[in-house]
Amino acid sequence: MDMDPVSRTHCQLIIFFCYWLPVSLQRVETPAVEYAHSIRLDGDIILGGLFPVHTRGERGVPCGELKKEKGIHRLEAMLFAIDLINKDPELLPNVTLGARILDTCSRDTYALEQSLTFVQALIERDGSDVRCANGDLPIFTKPDKIVGVIGAAASSVSIMVANILRLFKIPQISYASTAPELSDNSRYDFFSRVVPPDSYQAQAMLDIVTAMGWNYVSTLASEGNYGESGVEAFVQISREMGGVCIAQSLKIPREPRLGEFDKIIRRLLETPNARAVIMFANEDDIRRVLDAAKRTNQTGHFLWVGSDSWGSKISPVLQQETVAKGAITILPKRATVEAFDRYFRSRSLSNNRRNVWFAEFWEENFGCRLGMHGLKRPGNLKKCTGLEKVGRDSSYEQEGKVQFVMDAVYAMAHALHRMHKDYCFGYPGLCPRMSNINGKELLGYIRSVNFNGSAGTPVIFNQNGDAPGRYDIFQYQITNKSTPEYKVIGQWTNKLHLNVEAMRWQKGDNAFPVSVCSVPCRMGERKKIVKGVPCCWHCERCEGYHFQASEFSCELCPYEQRPDRNRTGCVPIPIIKLEWHSAWAAVPMFIAVLGILATSFVVVTFVRYNDTPIVRASGREMSYVLLTGIFLCYAITFLMIATPSLAVCSFRRVFLGLGMCFSYAALLTKTNRIHRIFEQGKKSVAAPRFISPASQLVITFSLISVQLLGVFMWFAVDPPHTVVDYGEQRTSDPVKARGVLKCDISDLSLICSLGYSILLMVTCTVYAIKTRGVPETFNEAKPIGFTMYTTCIIWLAFIPIFFGTAQSAERMYIQTSTLTISLSLSASVSLGMLYMPKVYIIIFHPEQNVPKRKRSFKAIVTAATMSGKLVTKGGDRPNGEVKTELCESMETNTSSTKTTYVSYSNHAI
Repeated sequence: MDMDPVSRTHCQLIIFFCYWLPVSLQRVETPAVEYAHSIRLDGDIILGGLFPVHTRGERGVPCGELKKEKGIHRLEAMLFAIDLINKDPELLPNVTLGARILDTCSRDTYALEQSLTFVQALIERDGSDVRCANGDLPIFTKPDKIVGVIGAAASSVSIMVANILRLFKIPQISYASTAPELSDNSRYDFFSRVVPPDSYQAQAMLDIVTAMGWNYVSTLASEGNYGESGVEAFVQISREMGGVCIAQSLKIPREPRLGEFDKIIRRLLETPNARAVIMFANEDDIRRVLDAAKRTNQTGHFLWVGSDSWGSKISPVLQQETVAKGAITILPKRATVEAFDRYFRSRSLSNNRRNVWFAEFWEENFGCRLGMHGLKRPGNLKKCTGLEKVGRDSSYEQEGKVQFVMDAVYAMAHALHRMHKDYCFGYPGLCPRMSNINGKELLGYIRSVNFNGSAGTPVIFNQNGDAPGRYDIFQYQITNKSTPEYKVIGQWTNKLHLNVEAMRWQKGDNAFPVSVCSVPCRMGERKKIVKGVPCCWHCERCEGYHFQASEFSCELCPYEQRPDRNRTGCVPIPIIKLEWHSAWAAVPMFIAVLGILATSFVVVTFVRYNDTPIVRASGREMSYVLLTGIFLCYAITFLMIATPSLAVCSFRRVFLGLGMCFSYAALLTKTNRIHRIFEQGKKSVAAPRFISPASQLVITFSLISVQLLGVFMWFAVDPPHTVVDYGEQRTSDPVKARGVLKCDISDLSLICSLGYSILLMVTCTVYAIKTRGVPETFNEAKPIGFTMYTTCIIWLAFIPIFFGTAQSAERMYIQTSTLTISLSLSASVSLGMLYMPKVYIIIFHPEQNVPKRKRSFKAIVTAATMSGKLVTKGGDRPNGEVKTELCESMETNTSSTKTTYVSYSNHAI
């Protein structure tokens, strides 16, 4: 049946009491056995002590080798602290502290058995069923009443002991147990410690990893409460804070098999990018891991981050200096207690008989033997003289937890002192009220102590009984100028303070090595996370018009914007227009300027020679209207190129189709007049209606007014305004994207504006075709016909070019240039075919520009009609030649070198 840890522990305790407690009670009846493996100091108040004097035994033996530093140094620190307190007149005056100190042998089950000694005084024993050999009732030795316990060292031992001590409400203060599990005040409510828990250490280690920029690490723990709890705290905090991922979490078995550590190194190499290894392991495991890394030639690959079990110890890195180089370790902030050094160096066999293990320490420390006890030691060791001196005849270095042992004893003493002041104020020694100290009340005083410890730092406890986290950060460094050493590179007191410049790595420089799954994405790239591993990703660039909105997403820029150079934001798309200096504008303007100059020259010439026959024969009034239209066709080029504005857009609407309308309305009126005259002449000699100049102007301006009416209606329905078109040059490459500033004239509106003029042009072309048979001698039908044919070809070419480039990125330039050049070419054709020959004659052949005899309308129509008939008959004669009477009569009246221009003063054509 599955049980939670608390229930399982309680069951184990019940079983333990059932089977082991009677045996333990029988042991304490024999004083020789009772004190054989413990230290007892008399006092008014007795404190318990638990120290790992010996290592864990093998093959069923509970205890093994003596621990000189972790055992004897710490034990002596407690005795030294009690001596100082008993001598202090200010702390617990007239009250002496005693002690009952036990050896845990670094084994949790053995420590639990030993700790029963502390609760014996609280257990009522019934001896009615027990009789001595002579039948008398037994006499039980009264055990010491323990008010508090100092210890234990290992977290696994403290957890086991804390479960029994809390049942009897005995406060416990540990000097070395750091497992986060012990911070659970609901399960270990009588447990306190003067060292910070591993949750603080895990936080400090995570801060170190974060400061290094490492986000992909592996963890390695020794099996047991310390290692597993430390790694669990690190993993939990890293998940809560984010930013650091665990590649692998490996565990070192309690009893590792042969090749186990080589296997661990191979497992770590399965994720080569996770170079940083977080280690919560004991000294032996650390040393063997480093040795395995050295054997597999992985020197310089791993970035070790060790917990306080590594700290600044030499033993884990001995003969592993190169592979351990650059390792970062952490150790609770501590200081050497010089008074203890003086005290311990003064200890000898003669003045330290209270320590029952000191003789064993003496042999171990000086490598000698004492009497018969020494016979148990192998080898032919010299006999101890007893005059050896610690620190003189042997190496000595104060163990790191001595400070915390003394702080734990002083914390208990300060709590008892405060209780004594409250319960026995003014009473010398212990008052009756403190004769039976309540453990729960004492716990309250312990949790409220606040004093400066042996290292000068405050000793306080939080609500869970934990000390504040204060750590020194070390790095194991090897330089050319010194031997390998641990160098302090920072501190952690709720916050990391790291001296980056003091750090050195395998290559000897201070450049940070990396331990990341994926390199950071460049600007403008988003992270595509690998499923299940948030620290591993693929970088994807934000394409097109997308920008990097966050670390993991790309978003589309607003329509009028594009990504900036780094694709981390959006910037407005540049707005362009057709510039005057552009080649697309220069060519149309050049043609327009030439056309305007030519048109102006023709107008000036016609005005100057206004009354000459050739000008009069051209129809002066209609010519000026037509020339006005030609001028507007040229002038519209500058409006189309000008920077769009409300005024420019308004003028574009008015004049875009007006020039063509003027031109083709005038030409249509002229061709229609010619057609009506000669059609009328076939029927009668009476002149048709509305052929006078005034009538022609009225008809022309009536046609033009339709164009103007359409424009004004356009103004009313859709007032002119400018617009920025971001779609016209929205290329696939955002760098080339441009917004085009233009007038709000759609292609449909443009066609509608030009459509009426094109209709006039087509109608005029039809009439030009109908009047193509009229002799050149009498009218301009043929030049008008050629003009219209050419103009139609120009506009037929314009339509596919204009609409075929609608999807082009340079649409604005092509369409504007095409439109303006088509208008200019149309105007140029009209100007060149209709007026340039006349100007040429006016200027270079003035002798031909003379008045001739006037003919009647009847004579003109008759001549034209007969000429048409004779031309038709001429097709039947050889070589197509024809000679009519009309031609002969015309020849007699006309010089062979002159062209006859008939003046139609009364019925001008």
